[in-house]
Amino acid sequence: MIVERLDREPNPVELGMFGALWSEHCGYKHSRPLLRFFPSSSPRVLSQSGAENAGAVDIGDGLAVVFKVESHNHPSAVEPLQGAATGVGGIVRDILAMGARPIALLNSLRFGPLDSPHNRHLFRRVVEGISWYGNCIGVPDVAGEIYFDESYSHNPLVNAMCVGLVATDKLASAAAGRVGSVLLLVGAETGRDGIHGASGLASRTFEEEQELRPTVQVGNPFLEKVLIESCLEALETGCVSGLQDLGAAGLTSAAIESAYRGGRGLILDISQVHRREPGMSGYEVMLSESQERMLLVTAPEHVERVQQVFRKWDVPCREIGQVIQEPRAHVLEGDRPVAQLPIKHLTEAPRYRLNGQQSLEQRDRQRLVLDEIPLPRSSVADTLLRMLAAPNVASRRSVYRRYDHQVQTNTVAGPGSDAAVLRIKGTGKAIALSIDGNGRFCYLDPYRGGQIVVAEVCRNLSSTGAEPLALTDCLNFGNPERPEIYYQLEWSIRGMARACRVLGVPVVSGNVSLYNESQGQAIYPTPVVGGLGLLEDVTRHAKSSFPEEGLDVYLVGQRNLRPRASDLAGSEFLQAIHGLVAGRPAINLALERRVQALCRKAIAQGIVASAHDCSDGGLAVALAECTFAEGIGFRGVGSLSRLMARWDCSLFGERQSRIVVSLCPESVSGIAANGNGTGRSFAGAWQDGRLPVPPGIIRGPGSLRNCRCLERCAGTGARGLRKQPGETNPTTLLEFRGDHVVAPLSFENAA
Repeated sequence: MIVERLDREPNPVELGMFGALWSEHCGYKHSRPLLRFFPSSSPRVLSQSGAENAGAVDIGDGLAVVFKVESHNHPSAVEPLQGAATGVGGIVRDILAMGARPIALLNSLRFGPLDSPHNRHLFRRVVEGISWYGNCIGVPDVAGEIYFDESYSHNPLVNAMCVGLVATDKLASAAAGRVGSVLLLVGAETGRDGIHGASGLASRTFEEEQELRPTVQVGNPFLEKVLIESCLEALETGCVSGLQDLGAAGLTSAAIESAYRGGRGLILDISQVHRREPGMSGYEVMLSESQERMLLVTAPEHVERVQQVFRKWDVPCREIGQVIQEPRAHVLEGDRPVAQLPIKHLTEAPRYRLNGQQSLEQRDRQRLVLDEIPLPRSSVADTLLRMLAAPNVASRRSVYRRYDHQVQTNTVAGPGSDAAVLRIKGTGKAIALSIDGNGRFCYLDPYRGGQIVVAEVCRNLSSTGAEPLALTDCLNFGNPERPEIYYQLEWSIRGMARACRVLGVPVVSGNVSLYNESQGQAIYPTPVVGGLGLLEDVTRHAKSSFPEEGLDVYLVGQRNLRPRASDLAGSEFLQAIHGLVAGRPAINLALERRVQALCRKAIAQGIVASAHDCSDGGLAVALAECTFAEGIGFRGVGSLSRLMARWDCSLFGERQSRIVVSLCPESVSGIAANGNGTGRSFAGAWQDGRLPVPPGIIRGPGSLRNCRCLERCAGTGARGLRKQPGETNPTTLLEFRGDHVVAPLSFENAA
């Protein structure tokens, strides 16, 4: 195909440039035809999806929020510390390329079970890489999620999201539009690290054992910090007309994409590229993915002014080329031609629209009959303890305590909340940020699973009182050339797009990570969604935990607790207690929209004191989580006699569109008046009784090795809670009266 387009044989450098830009990571060969399903515009959206490095959304007061999520899965599987660290660095530079100051980081992580030494190694080093890089550059890590499943063994998912703030009239572009403009390469020296790193690793599966470490980039967060400051100062001069990150495919991608967006061509003299190592070939210079580098476009008369800024910050800045009218790339090394290619051929990678097919195995695993699922032999109390200790439910405090989430002093609500809340200084506003994904749901039903992941991230935002404005996504899937994987990819996207339209939120940026397989085993289809919400009044936000004693608790979104098979489909309970991943999850998007609108309105009116999304682990886990932050217990006063037949569904099922809210008794009429058919089940009132330890893993009876490993791998000692059957003065965490389904659950410090 390349020979046909060029009408000649490409030389090695040219072939390398095609290989990088036509890779799955850069070219989106299998996914681009599907991404058109997403809505991408709204009155607040300032950017065109895919046209710039990130999405930009107007939040009023002359300000815009820029945000994007991107994967660094394959590099993190090879060298987890540097893979995760440079994933953070890369997404930060994408935000910087829009002219925005990075103000927040989020991450979504997936690993195999921690009883494997290799998985523990990946977990430890990824967390270390994220904390090291983020803390050094002074950007707070305010939210995230971590899940464990066998499908992610040897192929972890490391998705990093960055959020930036910029004046709407200061948004930068990557386009090199003016003929005669000068190209400046700033930042780190170019080395041999990372050649075909993101572009090559992310476009293949790990089928063979071979040394891949040299393909992983090496980060320098201290240089990244001064690069951020110097680039922002250079933009303030008004002398920079274009700004582009050197990420996947390095100088090749940055230069070619910049010229393409401006409808121009370029001349590059790579002999002017400052290098870390002697003897580098043209191939290595063009395809190196050395980190902490940016490409600037400026007029010839402004070169000295821009270089003066970078000299002040002691950041290298070299003139390496210029923009030309002819839409071709001329790469030289001094006077010697290295590559000459049409820009159009490089940027128009082939696209494949395949026919996905649902496999028989996929159909079979959707079968779930409640009568065939026995109730646990353990009591409800012991089951709750076991659920709270499950690796996918247990507290992540031992991880996020390693991240600085208060730097820049904007964080109002940080890790551990349904969504982070950041104040916008100089205004009375705040933004809410969340990131979420659920591979099990998409594994069982890609279409419904795709709807649920969008609904949940918006629900998390709404639970703070914020109106969801826009989304960014990272689509993590296996080999799309397999019909069953392409089916998962297509129908997950279709489901996500459907939910976006019903809930009124566009997708403004994102990334696709395919070929996430190891030894023939694909990961769960895992679309990860990051969400941005807006609070017009920062003082009118809700916490996720019960704030004080004596308030009433309601479950918004559910009229009754009658069991349904879909409640347990893909649930944490079904996997943790029965070892099953089966069933078909369900969601009513019209109800979802009404529930979220009610929650936002009630919070804005000061009716609701706290709100917490009911998701992983179901109602019982959600209620328990509401008690941890403030150490306030809960006592249910409703009768559960009608639920005894299937208390597993009622208490641990993961029915969608539900939010646990707390409010003063005198405010009940207010939420009832606003209900509009959402369903409001009375759950109870919480009473006195404080948990005597800080939030952490609650340890149930028996050996919970995985749970303790989560604490140890994060670098802290395990400290939890244990049940005391004979305690005479118990701390009441949960108590359902009437049927005594849950007798008082008593806890004390574990030695």
